[in-house]
Amino acid sequence: MASHRRPKQPSRTRVTVLTATAAAAVALSAQAASADPGAKPTRSEAKEKVDALYEQAEQATEKYNGAKQRQEKLEKEAGALQDRVARGQEELNKLRDGLGAVATAQYRSGSVDPSLQLLLSSDPDSYLERASTLNQVSAKQAETLRQIATKQRALKQQREEAAGKLADLESTRKALGERKAEVQGKLAEAQDVLNSLTEKERAAIAAAEKEEAAEAAAKAGGAKDDASGSKGGSKEGGSGQTGSSGKAVPGSGRAGAALAAAQTKIGSPYVWGATGPSSFDCSGLTSWAYAQAGVTLDRTSQAQANDGTRIYDQSQLQPGDLVIFYGDQHHVGLYAGNGQVLHAPRTGTVVRYEAMGNMPFQFGVRVG
Repeated sequence: MASHRRPKQPSRTRVTVLTATAAAAVALSAQAASADPGAKPTRSEAKEKVDALYEQAEQATEKYNGAKQRQEKLEKEAGALQDRVARGQEELNKLRDGLGAVATAQYRSGSVDPSLQLLLSSDPDSYLERASTLNQVSAKQAETLRQIATKQRALKQQREEAAGKLADLESTRKALGERKAEVQGKLAEAQDVLNSLTEKERAAIAAAEKEEAAEAAAKAGGAKDDASGSKGGSKEGGSGQTGSSGKAVPGSGRAGAALAAAQTKIGSPYVWGATGPSSFDCSGLTSWAYAQAGVTLDRTSQAQANDGTRIYDQSQLQPGDLVIFYGDQHHVGLYAGNGQVLHAPRTGTVVRYEAMGNMPFQFGVRVG
């Protein structure tokens, strides 16, 4: 039988909560209805979004660089192992062929029992001499067999090692493809945002960046040409620059030489994954610059962060020191003096000076 009891009424508190929730829902619905889903972002909003996408693309770029470096290393190691296996197999084949030739010769000489051969021999002395030789051959065969067994074990181990390297290589190639797709996706998304702006708005953003780069170049005191213009900036070395404290600080020989090399590439375009000499990404520029000074750096910004002594006090930086930015260390440049960094910023830009304050400084690295 159905119940006819009067349903329980909600409490005043519950009514208040329900009323407030309903009111908020109505307000949100009204805002959603009034908002234009296809509304064009303002210039500042677009720039902020583009900058964020470019930063994400650079993170992916450094991961791509690391995967590419690992792939190249694995290719060399796998190739060397495969060469060793091939040479070892050739040596094993020679040992087997030699043993087979001796066995064939013995078989063709007959298989009569040695004691019976001695009794039937018309020249026992001659037979004993031949028997002695056969004993020596048998000893040689035993040694050959030991060599074959050793070689087989070594080949098995080398084949397993080579197979492991090849498996790692395949995995790394897959990761490389994923990182590449990630970079391209972020860049395409950023371009879509830029395309939503008018030509005038895009020109205004470019002009503002150009002006900032020129101011940074003037503060660094190392570039005569516009930082966004033609190549071939000043080739002055690291000495005579000023630190962020305003005091003159000398650059070490190799660090100064690296900075001088990088200054010759001002105006060269940023291309993700590039290491020069005509285009660079951030770690590509620093590794190329130090290579000109006779120093080999690791390929990625994360690895370069460990290529020397870390310096956490900006006032202690010297021209040519590496400067690491962002919490995950995905951007690197060269300290240029007076609080400025010379770097390859991101897609759509060129090698240029920039104020260090524009990015979250993590630490410097003094190489050597």
